Amino acid sequence: MIRPIEPINFLKQSTHYPVIDVRSPGEFFQGHIPGACNISLFDDAERAVVGTLYVQSGREYAILKGLDFSLPKTAWFIDSLKRISPSGRILLHCWRGGLRSALMAELFIRAGFEVDVLTGGYKAYRHFIRTELALPARIIVLGGYTGSGKTMLLKAIAARGEQVVDLEGLACHKGSVFGAMGQPEQPTNEQFENNLYARWSELDFSKTVWMEDESRMIGRITLPEPIVNHLKASPLVKIEIEDANIRIERLVHEYSRFDKKLLADAVMRISERLGGTRTKEAISALEKNRFHEVAAIVLSYYDKAYLHSMEQRAPHLQHKIQISGMDYDLDASRIIQFASKCTLHGNDIP
Repeated sequence: MIRPIEPINFLKQSTHYPVIDVRSPGEFFQGHIPGACNISLFDDAERAVVGTLYVQSGREYAILKGLDFSLPKTAWFIDSLKRISPSGRILLHCWRGGLRSALMAELFIRAGFEVDVLTGGYKAYRHFIRTELALPARIIVLGGYTGSGKTMLLKAIAARGEQVVDLEGLACHKGSVFGAMGQPEQPTNEQFENNLYARWSELDFSKTVWMEDESRMIGRITLPEPIVNHLKASPLVKIEIEDANIRIERLVHEYSRFDKKLLADAVMRISERLGGTRTKEAISALEKNRFHEVAAIVLSYYDKAYLHSMEQRAPHLQHKIQISGMDYDLDASRIIQFASKCTLHGNDIP
């Protein structure tokens, strides 16, 4: 007997039992529940054939063709599942919780497995996580000029026991035109949201959550609207480093190791905003290995962009703190103490 299970309980149980996604490999690649295993009822080409037949000839013909495709793979399905779930219990889903999950669930039950099927399928899961991301949260946003070391500061803040959501880490991108360098391939936007929710579900929202200030886009990833709204509505702790040379040195240390063609291509992508003269100066300095000059020129653009973004934020949500920029652990401690001296009212620090 198939046991239906709602998304919230499905995800709770997923920490104990394997999640089996029976959608096609292409659907799985586009986005899946983190940790799920893909045992596809149909491959991508088979799915296209069955879908077309359903539209053109009706459900009965589509089912028959689906059986033609799937029955020869029955032994492989069961062998794969035995390797994944020695305990004999699984959680299973398809796209909408319809025919594909029903067929596979019946097969696995007959093979002796206990099967819980996600009500509404992956589509219901996606709706559920979007709703969860929009729930109230006590967030503090860490902002500051490019080169201020915000990512490393967040790591130091996390090391002190604070809750941190690393959006750039999840997006595999550092946010600027240089941000893909040294990073893994970015996930699909859908998978980014799924991975984000997996982290989100681990948080205690009676406590503060720290996030880095981000624009709507991180590389090719578009932040989900609920997260954009959280960032806009939450108090912003703006870190300031008096000595700009510290930021320049940090950028040189981080990026000078990369191929100069990659760096030049990145500079050209912001050439319209840098202006023709400054772009030529940056490219010339790059060719001569004068990385500090390149960094200073690029920062002139990013500093203006940052100031503009601050003008879009409510002034009462912005709170400045000066740090040395020389010691991440010490600066993180000061930032946490600064925030702890303020009393949170909703999402604001008065």
